[in-house]
Amino acid sequence: MVNGQNQPDVLFTFFLQLQTFSLSAPCSSAEELTTGAAISQALHQIDPAWFSESWLSRIKTDVEENWRLKMNNLKKILQQVLDYYNEVGCILQDISHLPLPDVALVAEHAEPTELGRLLQLVLGCAVNCERKQEYIQIIMTLEEAVQHVVMTAIQEVSPPSTLIHADVAAPGQVALLHEERNSLLAENDVLTDRANQLDTFEDPSTPSGRKHSHLQQQVESLQEETFRLEAAKDDYRIHCEDLEKQLIEVQHRNDELTSLAEESRALKDELDVLRNCSDQVVMLEASVETYKRKLENLGDLKRQMRLLEENNMTYMQNTVGLEEELRKANAARAQLETYKRQVQELHKKMTEETRRADNLAFEMKKLEEKHETVLKEKERIIMERESLKEINEELRCSQAQQHQLSQAASSPSHDNLAAELIPIEYREKFLRLQHENKMLRVQQEECEREKIAALEAQLEEAHKAQSELDTENRLKQERVGELQRQVEDLQKALQSQAVKELNSVCACRFQLNEAQDEIMKKKELLEDLQHDSSLKVDELMAALKKKDDDMRAMEERYKMYLEKARNVSEACLETIASIDDRRVTLGSFIPSRRVREYEEKMIVTAWYNKVPWDQLFFLFVLRDLVSPSLLSTPSESELPEAGDGIPSGWLPPGRAHPVLPVPATSSR
Repeated sequence: MVNGQNQPDVLFTFFLQLQTFSLSAPCSSAEELTTGAAISQALHQIDPAWFSESWLSRIKTDVEENWRLKMNNLKKILQQVLDYYNEVGCILQDISHLPLPDVALVAEHAEPTELGRLLQLVLGCAVNCERKQEYIQIIMTLEEAVQHVVMTAIQEVSPPSTLIHADVAAPGQVALLHEERNSLLAENDVLTDRANQLDTFEDPSTPSGRKHSHLQQQVESLQEETFRLEAAKDDYRIHCEDLEKQLIEVQHRNDELTSLAEESRALKDELDVLRNCSDQVVMLEASVETYKRKLENLGDLKRQMRLLEENNMTYMQNTVGLEEELRKANAARAQLETYKRQVQELHKKMTEETRRADNLAFEMKKLEEKHETVLKEKERIIMERESLKEINEELRCSQAQQHQLSQAASSPSHDNLAAELIPIEYREKFLRLQHENKMLRVQQEECEREKIAALEAQLEEAHKAQSELDTENRLKQERVGELQRQVEDLQKALQSQAVKELNSVCACRFQLNEAQDEIMKKKELLEDLQHDSSLKVDELMAALKKKDDDMRAMEERYKMYLEKARNVSEACLETIASIDDRRVTLGSFIPSRRVREYEEKMIVTAWYNKVPWDQLFFLFVLRDLVSPSLLSTPSESELPEAGDGIPSGWLPPGRAHPVLPVPATSSR
């Protein structure tokens, strides 16, 4: 390796002597070279095919003082140069024995030794490319000492076939090269031994290897933390710059407002002085008039007349001076009018902001009401869900009972007809009433919900109109206060001004009257709206109260119907239980086939003649109590035929006790 003390400076000098490079990036110092822009452009000119435009576009030029971006650029350059040494056909040299430059040190501290190593690799690319003869000629034009160092650097990174012959150098250059070579070999051996000693760090089983891996992890974590802190520092720096700019703007604005306030105070002071002067002028004019009357009354006093004339001349001069001051006051009054217009504009802006604030407050209130409505609706839905759960459980129980009854009816050992007739009738009636009750509740809730939604929309519109009218009323009152203050100011200034001020006062009074008329109209309209809104609120409250009463009444009716249905179900269950007990008691009296046929015919006859179910049930009980042999079998001629009103297929096969259809008019 070339002497580390002289190599970076010499290579940097050589880099500056390459006049063939037309570099757009700055390269006048080592700091400018650390950005990587100048080096990448030089490599692009050395071999445009390898160091292409697409690769050059990946090198960032606007890195400024960010050393991480510089390091990223230098890493890209180093990787491309190493690929160039390993893959390009004109070089194909293994440079693994050379120490690679540390791009982090180059980017952060502009380390001369590491920068020299990087420039050495770039120099090797230059003397091994297709234009190497041109660059060799440039090297031969340098000084002898520089040539020696440059050639030594080229020998390290170039293959033997491309080395510059020693006959083109100075006579003593060969000996120097041999000495340098021997020193480099010795240094290479020392470094090899040190590298062999340091290889133990890569073994994680040794204490030094574990410590080395732990230190590497700490270094990586510290680097990540450093990157994060650096990014946060940049963000805070940008934020600080923005805040400084805002502070400067606010200071400028504060200075302007301070100067304007001082000017306003000065003008007010001048106005007070001028008012005092005008009062003195009035007093002096009154004195002049008094003196004139005295002069007319006392014509014989010439001496006094001369004195009065002299005084008159003095007063005239004072009057002229006061007129000049009055003209100045008029100019100041014009400025005051300008300020008044500005104040009016500011009042208008304040009015707009006030209306906006009122609108936002109204919207906020409306959203809160909607939130309360949603919460109430949620509670109602939860209650409905609980009620539906109860209904579902009851329906499941009823279905289970019906399933048990149907199983009991299908078994050949249970031939009871009343166990199927009575529970099904009451169950169907209970389900029909429950369905009708549910439909009526849904219809009533929908109607009430629509009415309440309409009334709430009307109430919301009324509130909005009332809020707008309140805002306008407040603004009008503020306007009236301003006009009253203007009238008072005009009345005070009326003593020193005549016709113009009188006209302005009249105009202001006219505006005041108009404003008062408008305020009266707005008050009347506001009272009407308040009355209408109160009526609507009363209607809404009455509707809500009515709905609550209806809901309570419906809940009471529902509870009453549910209690009745439970009583009926319990009565049916008791009846079924008693019939089962009686059937067990009278189990020995099993009817014969003849009795079965008689029962079927009796059921058909009872259905055709619309016999009440209690009588039919009594006949069955009587049949169970009395011996079947005592009952006479009616003849077939007495029974109605199938086409006389009895539906065909009414008795399903295999059923000992068929289920009779329940007519709509035969409720018990």
